Amino acid sequence: MKMKILITGAGGFIGSHLTESLLEKGYDVKVFIHYNSFNSYGWIDSFNSETKKSIEIFAGDVRDPHGVKKSMHGCDMVFHLAALIGIPYSYHSPSSYVDTNVKGTLNVLQAARELNVKKVIHTSTSEVYGTASFVPITENHPLVGQSPYSASKISADQIAMSYYYSFETPVIIVRPFNTYGPRQSARAVIPTIILQIAAGKKRIKLGSIHPTRDFNYVQDTVRGFIAASESKNAIGEVINIGSNYEISVKDTVKIISDLMDTNIDIESDENRVRPVKSEVDRLWADNSKAKRLIGWSPLYCGVQGFKRGLKETIRFFEKSNIEKYKVDTYNV
Repeated sequence: MKMKILITGAGGFIGSHLTESLLEKGYDVKVFIHYNSFNSYGWIDSFNSETKKSIEIFAGDVRDPHGVKKSMHGCDMVFHLAALIGIPYSYHSPSSYVDTNVKGTLNVLQAARELNVKKVIHTSTSEVYGTASFVPITENHPLVGQSPYSASKISADQIAMSYYYSFETPVIIVRPFNTYGPRQSARAVIPTIILQIAAGKKRIKLGSIHPTRDFNYVQDTVRGFIAASESKNAIGEVINIGSNYEISVKDTVKIISDLMDTNIDIESDENRVRPVKSEVDRLWADNSKAKRLIGWSPLYCGVQGFKRGLKETIRFFEKSNIEKYKVDTYNV
């Protein structure tokens, strides 16, 4: 029998790509979609009809332990991606981040424990490290909650590990660095740049441009999730998934504008700037553990790999998807 997998947050950016990849690998996939009155399945709605027919869909809310447990019945493995992820919105509504990211994760872990699920792959984030105190950042780097979002994810990670230590729940923590690619929200910096240029803007609005990031193309991130889930060595481990390539936001703007064959100026928008002590100034992944432990390494690596991923991302947004985004509205 095919292994049955539940994916929470499957309608989102990374979750939808993970859903497609797991289907291609022959898994029996069930997706947990955030219930809404529009009956929207997020990016799952963009799949072709045959692909959608092959997916079992469960609408619910990870904050509800009863629904979470019901969704998990009969599943062998859970990929837990459901989360609130916008950092600016976490300043606005921090309580919702605790409810969704912390309590939601607890609900997934408790259900997995009670149902004897074989593996729980929990999604972390490079934001838990805060500004790098050393580079490249290994999994042993201190955790610093510089925003309510990152604090909620640190809490979720620690709860996940507590279930591994306390109850031997088979937990794997995958810690992606800054994932980008088709379907990403316009609140993220790369889609923000691309969409403003594609809309013909000559002055694009951004927040801070000095921070550096380790951008990871979405297909590499998805491959990392799957490699971790299929490894016999990953249970109880935290694993960075990053490109091991550092670049500033300013230099990213230059590459994108060159690829889109345009000249633009950058206008600082104070609404997009994080509080000074909350800004994560530097992220750069050490991915040696992923290579050693689960046999994963990025295919979109270095400056050339980054450009290749950006070209695919630009193509997605330029092709037919600009109308899905409110280019003139800042997405908190």
